[in-house]
Parts: sequence; C-alpha cells; structure tokens
Amino acid sequence: MNIAWKEIRKNKVRFMILGSIIFLVSLLTFIISGLANGLSQDNAALINNLPNGQFYMTKDAEGSYNLSRIDQSIQHRVLSEQKNAVAFSMQMGFIIDDANKQRSVTFFTSTHSNIFENVKKGEIILDSSLKNEGIRIGDTLTNNQFRGKFIVKAFVNQKKFSHAPVAFINMDDYKEIFGAKDMQLLYIPGADSDQKFAGLQTLSKKRFLNTIPSYKAEQMSLSMIVLFLVVISGLLFAIFFYMMNVQKIGLYGILKAIGLKTSTLFKMMWTQMIIITFIALALSAVLSQVFNLIAPEGMPFHLTTETTILLSLVFIVIGFLGATLSGFQIKKIEPMQAIQQGEM
Repeated sequence: MNIAWKEIRKNKVRFMILGSIIFLVSLLTFIISGLANGLSQDNAALINNLPNGQFYMTKDAEGSYNLSRIDQSIQHRVLSEQKNAVAFSMQMGFIIDDANKQRSVTFFTSTHSNIFENVKKGEIILDSSLKNEGIRIGDTLTNNQFRGKFIVKAFVNQKKFSHAPVAFINMDDYKEIFGAKDMQLLYIPGADSDQKFAGLQTLSKKRFLNTIPSYKAEQMSLSMIVLFLVVISGLLFAIFFYMMNVQKIGLYGILKAIGLKTSTLFKMMWTQMIIITFIALALSAVLSQVFNLIAPEGMPFHLTTETTILLSLVFIVIGFLGATLSGFQIKKIEPMQAIQQGEM
C-alpha cells in the first residue's frame, strides 16, 4: 500500500490522466444508463411498475397485443378461477381539451381490480404529465369517436405506455371509441409460466415489454453502448498498466532480486487500480446523481442508487481484470535479465 501510494505521488500526471479518462467514461456510462432507464419508464411505466406475473394473449396474435382478442368465455373462466386476474385493453388515441387542443394518449380500460384504476362511465383518470400541460381536475375532454364527454377525476404518477400518457376510461366508453367487444390481454399477478390456458400464449413481464414497438430497439441500443463503454474502460486499464510495467521492468527486476515476491508486485498494482478507480467512480457517481436531480422535467432520465452501485462494481471488476491481464508480464520477469535490460 505504501509503495503503491508513493508511486502514485511520484507519477501524478500519468495517474491523473488515467483517472480522468475513467471518470469521463464512467460518468458517460451512468448518464446513458439513466437515459435507458428513463426511456424504459417513459415507454412502459404502466407495465414496468406492475408486480411480477404472467400476461396472456391469443396465440394467433403472434406476439402483437394489438391483434390479440380474448374470447369472452375464456376471459370469464380465467377471471372466475384466478382471484387476482384482470383483463385489459389499450390503444393509442387522442383527447381534445377545452381549448380545442389535441393531445396523444394511450386509452386504457380493464375489468375491476386492485391493480389498475377503476373508472366510472364518463370519467377519465390521466397520467400526471398532462397536469403539467394545463389540464386540471374537473376539466371536460372529448374525442371524435366518443358521443359523450369525459370529466377529469384524478391524476396518477408514472403511468405511461408507448411514450404517451395513459388515460384510464370505463370499459363501455372504450368499446364505443374503438368498437371492440373483446379485451386484448389477461394478466395474473404472481403467476408462473406453468399456468397455461387453451389458445393463449404466456408471456413474462420482460417478454411482454419486448412486444411494445420501439421498446426492445431502444433498450438494446443503449445497453450495447453501456457494454462497450465498460469494455473500453477495461482495455484502458490493461493498456495503461502494460505501458507502466514495460517502463518499470528494470525496477521490478531489482525488487525481485532483493526478495520481493511477484504477489506483492501484483498487490501494489491492484492497490493503484483501486485507488484511481474509487476516486474516479466516486466523483462520477456524485455528479450523475446531481444530474438526476437537476435534469429537466421533460427529460426521460432515471438513475437509481442501486444502478449506480451495480455499475460501479462492474467497473471495479473490469479494472481489476484489465490490470491483472497486463500484469502477467511481471510474473515472467527474471531479475538479472530485467536489470540488464533496464541498464541498456
């Protein structure tokens, strides 16, 4: 530890350059991860916030919830057999406010349950993002396919689907707007994949999220960027310590000649890696959490402490592997040969 710290103080510029690079890479990784989580919430908070369970759609829908139609006899049987089961439907649409301004929403309706909002006929409950756009409780909203009017009864937080705020409406009002007689999906919280029903396809929450248009593409693209940044950080550690080790072959030879073990040299290198990584990650984690607090309200950014800690641990592991990989050359150093090479 003492030797490692002395070398850091002696070669401050070199280690500061490495620390700065790790700081920037980790900060960028945290921010992109926050954007990925934010987009996930903006795209599917309605589903993300549900407890784990199983979704069911018709097999001939081929994984597209828009094409799924649950037969009413099957729906009745499942709801009667499964106490917490719920049938629901959702479609993209729009509402028109008192100022005749049109706003895109995802209309949502379900059978009575404790999971989703229960709405009376002629009422509507909206995601709170619409409150920021000037809509208030008691406002009257319309739709071109609806003969009546909707009265805004309440707002709920984190209820979005396909990047649109969710509008909870009564089943009869939903059927009038879309002319749909059957519900699209069944959901059983806490169920496992062993529960199957004739003619229905079983989907976990993760698999169902991937049926949402754009969700899988968004998450895969951002996850690949995060993965590449983590790999790049590992390569940076390997290259940096490799160059440092090449320059210190003579020194390592002398240390080995006076009886210093190879394991001790590895520990010195690991200590340096941990010190640099810890400082860089601490700074980037603090800044990313500050950004999480001050990010504009409309920006889909959500970075949890758990995600920050997990990514930090990944960086430490990758840094350890990168430094260790570069350090294998230390094991091969022969004292006399290294000393002679250092003299040249």
